[in-house]
Amino acid sequence: MRLRTPLALSGAALLVLVAPPLLTTGSGADTGTQIPGLRFMVPNTPGGGYDITARTAAKNAEDAGLTHNIEVFNLPGAGGTVGLTRLVGEHGNGKLAMSMGLGVVGAARSNDSPKTLADTTPIARLTEEQDVVVVAKNSPYKTIGQLVDAWKENPGKVPVGGGSSPGGPDHLAPMLMARAAGIDPKKVNYVPFDGGGELLASILGNKVAFGVSGVGEYLDQIRSGELRLLAVTGPERVKGLDGPTLKESGYDVDFTNWRGIVAPPGLSDAERKKLIGLVRKLHASEEWRESLKKNGWDDAFLTGEKFGDFLDAQDRRVVSVLKELGL
Repeated sequence: MRLRTPLALSGAALLVLVAPPLLTTGSGADTGTQIPGLRFMVPNTPGGGYDITARTAAKNAEDAGLTHNIEVFNLPGAGGTVGLTRLVGEHGNGKLAMSMGLGVVGAARSNDSPKTLADTTPIARLTEEQDVVVVAKNSPYKTIGQLVDAWKENPGKVPVGGGSSPGGPDHLAPMLMARAAGIDPKKVNYVPFDGGGELLASILGNKVAFGVSGVGEYLDQIRSGELRLLAVTGPERVKGLDGPTLKESGYDVDFTNWRGIVAPPGLSDAERKKLIGLVRKLHASEEWRESLKKNGWDDAFLTGEKFGDFLDAQDRRVVSVLKELGL
């Protein structure tokens, strides 16, 4: 099966205040993007993809002079649905936004959350990225073929860790990979973690046989040799990394993840437009373009109602794929 979005989360501090640059003629004061007191919620633990995305976006917006004193904070739990519930409860708060992605879509479904992304104000989809299949440097698995052979022999004895709840990207990717390898997805021993930061410790400590997470989360560890890259889940190899795609390794999987921003419900039209305007200016900045390249992210920019339509489609797709996999 091919599951791929048609278009594509690190500082470990729990709270970061980004120091404001001096105002310039290109500052947010001139562009109308200043949102004093803006807070950016990360609905999982430090070090994960949502965390990296939020802190990168905040710093880039600051460095580009678009707005100042953005506060980034973590509120983890239940695959992102604790943060989602908090966001929806902040009805009418135009100074709060949340970093999110496919993982929150899946968690809202698998946790039967009373609040869903349909209750939020969609702001923008920012990025798309591949997942990576990685093991610790001392793992006995040197290639994706060796890993899959052991996995097929006894799926329950080869636990896979992912930084998302069932239904999220780090769960769907190995389930699709299992099916492509002839393994019943129901027999896969999937161990969920609340973000890539938590997952990393378990991979390095050999508490899971292998891990699946976003490429941007583990670039440093792969490049330093702490993690061994066995494969990437997307249609092409990741530039600068020595790892085959699952397809070229003989497994018919083409899967990518995406990340974006939502805000509370009940915003005025002016508040909604100001948040979207800020993100538009961020997207156009040189700072953000450099961050895309550095983190291995693909540009997948989409705003407002079009992003809302995309969220609806993703929710339906998650339900469909879980049913197809018998999960």
